[in-house]
Amino acid sequence: MADTKYALAPTEPPPSYETAAQSPSRAVPPVKPPIARAPLPLDLPALNAIRGKRVILASASPRRKQLLAQESTNNRNIQIGLSAIETIPSTVPENLPKHLSPFEYVLQTATQKALSVYAVEVNNTKLGEPAVLIAADTVVVSSLGEMMEKPRSEKEHLAMLKSLRDSGEHRVFTAVAVMSPLESARDPGYALETAVEETRVEFDKLATDELLLAYVRTREGADKAGGYGIQGIGAILVEKIHGSFDNVVGLPLRVTLGLIEKVLSHGDELEDEFAGDEEDEA
Repeated sequence: MADTKYALAPTEPPPSYETAAQSPSRAVPPVKPPIARAPLPLDLPALNAIRGKRVILASASPRRKQLLAQESTNNRNIQIGLSAIETIPSTVPENLPKHLSPFEYVLQTATQKALSVYAVEVNNTKLGEPAVLIAADTVVVSSLGEMMEKPRSEKEHLAMLKSLRDSGEHRVFTAVAVMSPLESARDPGYALETAVEETRVEFDKLATDELLLAYVRTREGADKAGGYGIQGIGAILVEKIHGSFDNVVGLPLRVTLGLIEKVLSHGDELEDEFAGDEEDEA
C-alpha cells in the first residue's frame, strides 16, 4: 500500500529558465510610501502673538530666514512657524574696529543693523510698523583670535579652510538683536533685547587638500564668514561641534525665541508701568 503522507512527484519535466521568465507572475500591488507630515508650528503665546503680523528679518541671509520659517535645513525640520517674514537687509557698513572682542563686535553690529532698519520701517505708512524686528551678525574666530571674513578669492578661500583644519578648534559667535515697538510714547519708543551665542567647531584634521579645494570650487562657502556652510556640503569638513548647530548656521533659535518672548513681555511691562505713572499723575 502506497504511503499517502507525501505528495507524488510531478511526472512532467521542470520548466526551462526561458519559459519561467515568460510565465505570468502574481501581481504584487505597489507599496505606497507613507506621506511625510511636517510637525505643527510651535504653539507658544509669543509666537502666536506675532503670527499674521509684520515680522522683519534685517538680513539678506536665506539661511536665517529658513531657520525661522516652516522649512528644513540639513534634513532637520525646524518648525518655528514664522513663514511670512520680510527680509530687509541693513545698509549700515560693517566696519567696526577689529580690535574689539568678537563678543562686542557682533553685538554692536547686530544692534546697529536692527536700529537702522527699525528707524525706517517704524514710519512705514503703507505697511505699518513691525510687530517684531530681528537682526543678527556672525563671525568666525580662529584659534589665534583672528576674526575671519568672507573669502575674497579662491586662493584666500583655500588658505582659510586649511587654516581652520590645521589650527584645531575655532569659534563661531552670533549676536541677535530683537526689537518691538511700544504702544506708549515712552522714550525710546521700543523694547530692545540682545544676546550673543558661542559655538566651538573642530574641522576634520584628516581632510585632504584635495577635498578642501573641491569644496572651495562648489562656491557654497564663498558668501560665508569662515568660508564654509555647516548646513550644506561643508558638513563634510566638520568633525564635531560644541554648542548650538543653528548658531553656526547663523541664527541660534533657542536664543532668538527667548529674545522674542522677552522683548514682548518687556514691552507689556513697560506699558503697564507707563499706565500706572499716568494714573498717579492724574
